[in-house]
Amino acid sequence: VQLQASGGGLVQAGGSLRLSCADSGGTFGTDVMGWFRQAPGKDREFVAGTWMGSSTYYADSVKGRFTISTDDADNTVYLQMNKLTPEDSAVYYCAAATGPFRLQKEVHDYDYWGQGTQVTVSS
Repeated sequence: VQLQASGGGLVQAGGSLRLSCADSGGTFGTDVMGWFRQAPGKDREFVAGTWMGSSTYYADSVKGRFTISTDDADNTVYLQMNKLTPEDSAVYYCAAATGPFRLQKEVHDYDYWGQGTQVTVSS
C-alpha cells in the first residue's frame, strides 16, 4: 500500500481546502481510510475516518466543517475542509487500516501512512 497525500496550502481563516489521498497497491474498497493531523509540539490526532465509502466519523473539533469521502474508481480519499480556523493548521496525514471496521481513531490502529501535506490557516 502506498498513500500519496496532496492538496495542502495556505488559506485565510474561514476559507476552504480539499485534501486528496491516492491509494495504490492496497485493498482500497475494504480498508478503513482515515485522516490525521499533527501540529508542532502536539501529538498526531484523528480527524476523520471512513469505511466502504458510507460509514463516516469525525473528531468533535471538525464535525460539521470537514467531510471525508471516497472515489472508488480512483482509489482516492478526500477531506473537504470548510470554515477553517488557525487551530486547523497542521500537517495532515492520510492513513489506511486493514482488518475489520471498528471506528478506528488511534494512530496505532492504522497500518499505512502517507507522507503528509501542510495546511496553514492565517488569521
